[in-house]
Amino acid sequence: MVSDTRSNPVQRCEAAVPARAGAGLKPEHVAAILETSADIGFFEVHAENYMGGGGPPHRQLEAIRERYPLSLHGVGLSIGGEQPLDKDHLRRLSDLNKRYEPGLFSEHLAWSTHDTTYFNDLLPVPYDEATLNRVCDHIDEVQETVGRQMLLENPSTYVAFAQSTMSELDFLSEIARRTGCGLLLDINNVHVSCTNHERSATDYLAAFPMAAVGEIHLGGHAPDRDDAGRPLLIDAHDREVDLAVWQLYEDVIRLQGPLPTLIEWDNNVPAWPVLLAEAQAADRILAQPAEAGRKQAV
Repeated sequence: MVSDTRSNPVQRCEAAVPARAGAGLKPEHVAAILETSADIGFFEVHAENYMGGGGPPHRQLEAIRERYPLSLHGVGLSIGGEQPLDKDHLRRLSDLNKRYEPGLFSEHLAWSTHDTTYFNDLLPVPYDEATLNRVCDHIDEVQETVGRQMLLENPSTYVAFAQSTMSELDFLSEIARRTGCGLLLDINNVHVSCTNHERSATDYLAAFPMAAVGEIHLGGHAPDRDDAGRPLLIDAHDREVDLAVWQLYEDVIRLQGPLPTLIEWDNNVPAWPVLLAEAQAADRILAQPAEAGRKQAV
């Protein structure tokens, strides 16, 4: 169980995440971040990396939290799974939220557990009424236990289910309506999924329920080909943001206005200046004049 072991808590910066660019926090970058007082909007951490009670991870994270707002991103709750949520896991998530007071808290529309087996992957769900009811029940439980709103991230997908009876957009919109959760719009996931399913990412984003969006993710993907030779993109988080994703992002920000934006780079992690440069590129887009009469995000 996560417990707050700080005997003399120090002053922290404000918890609210600004409408600026942030980056995923990596242990190898912490020293450089603190030494240079990096000019960046916030940091995001994967909750499961901080579910121990103490040690170097928590000392590093506390030092970061003193200076920067945090976004807490869960990857293992299995919101879309058929079995009940893991109560111990959920309690640890709640403890982390209390301990670090992140400005944002999010999870994935995916499943990763079956019986006693945990899969180190974010697996897709069918978009039907039974899954919708189950996901909404799970989100209600999470928000009640943690005592705050959760953001749900749109997935990157490589297969579609014949049993689906609604579109992904309708599915996400109905979840937000029923539960009051927010949405985390991962624009790289949109580009990956739409390429893989031969759909228009521009049309998808035009119909996305932007009023519910509390955060945006950007990341890199790996290009490949399927067995038929068609383009296949893998959400790899192992390189810089693709130009096509930057363009989609710029279109969204021009229409919707600035939103907290995270650069994800989880594999083949570069030196800190390289990751910071990606965040600075997002900040430049966020600072551009908005289109007159744009829709306002809530």
